[in-house]
Amino acid sequence: MVSEQSVNSVVSKPEKRRRNSDLTRVNIIAVATEEFADKGFAGARVDEIATKTHTTKRMIYYYFTDKEGLYKSVLEHAYSVIRAQERELDLEGLNPTAAVRALAELTFDHHEQHPNFIRLVANENMLRGEHIEKSELLSGLGAPAADLVSQILHDGQQSGAFRSDVDALDIHMLISSYCVFRIANRYTFKALFDRDLTDSTHREHLRTMLGDMVVAFLTSKAPSDLPRSPKNPPTVVSGTHSCHREE
Repeated sequence: MVSEQSVNSVVSKPEKRRRNSDLTRVNIIAVATEEFADKGFAGARVDEIATKTHTTKRMIYYYFTDKEGLYKSVLEHAYSVIRAQERELDLEGLNPTAAVRALAELTFDHHEQHPNFIRLVANENMLRGEHIEKSELLSGLGAPAADLVSQILHDGQQSGAFRSDVDALDIHMLISSYCVFRIANRYTFKALFDRDLTDSTHREHLRTMLGDMVVAFLTSKAPSDLPRSPKNPPTVVSGTHSCHREE
């Protein structure tokens, strides 16, 4: 008679193998992220990744097919992390101004905590987006970010709080460029101006400045809403204003 313990042991083996497989894959992605961020696609070596993960090149190719497949999976994972954080952002009850500030601060925090993400993006841009364009997963990861900003913008524009001549990608670019610059240029900025943008003494100031900048832009008047100046201002003649204008 087979004991209940034996049955459970047999049943659990496939599950255990699956868990081990998942952990191996996660470990490979983590180490490969460091390698690709540090050395780029061309410079990273799969043999080195295998050594650091205590696996083999053959096993890595079993999971990811080849070096390009591994690199693409690293990019997909890196982008998926920030998209997941954006999905979890709780904007319930926040007015549009507070909501867009919360989104800006989330991006600021993520980029600070994931400097390898910035380096991966920089490396992929040097390759002109060659690999990211081949990923079906990544092609769909831009929409959630744009949708989130679009909803905040819509609420702010409907209420009259935000200017109407901007779209979601304008704001995404504004937030992203600030946050990427702070991490990507920290060393050259420090060398030129003797200020470390990632130093903790500057953190809250820079984080608040980002939110202030985005809110100030969104709540400013669009050029079309500003009063138009006359083509030629009135001239002063003998202390009086002349309304004559030459066309």
